[in-house]
Amino acid sequence: MSGNRTLTMVKPDAMRKNHGGAILAKIEEAGFRLVATKLTKLSLEKAGEFYAVHKERPFYGELIEFMSSGPIIAAILEKDNAVADFRTLIGATNPADAAEGTIRKLYATSIGENAVHGSDSDENAKIEGDFFFSKLEQF
Repeated sequence: MSGNRTLTMVKPDAMRKNHGGAILAKIEEAGFRLVATKLTKLSLEKAGEFYAVHKERPFYGELIEFMSSGPIIAAILEKDNAVADFRTLIGATNPADAAEGTIRKLYATSIGENAVHGSDSDENAKIEGDFFFSKLEQF
């Protein structure tokens, strides 16, 4: 189902503020179907593995420290044009630049603590979904 699935994570900052349920509700209200969901916590090693593509970037250490700092909700979402539609729903990485009504405008506080992750391509959505969920956990 290429093009119909994407991965999100409700990040530790949003979870600390008890926004997980509200964010999932907003996602469902936008027409996405949850096909796999789990509450988990990334170890520093697993966060590093997930974000390995950014290993040479100056923010890598801070990113993996943050992403392993508390629980997250990982979810595979399904909808036609899932990746692009979800990126529109979450808004710009910097919440100050995000459109009104987007998840980041509503729940993020900074570029670094921006409430949610969204896959940036169909290929990465598949890779990221398989990182968190076995085939038996994807419906």
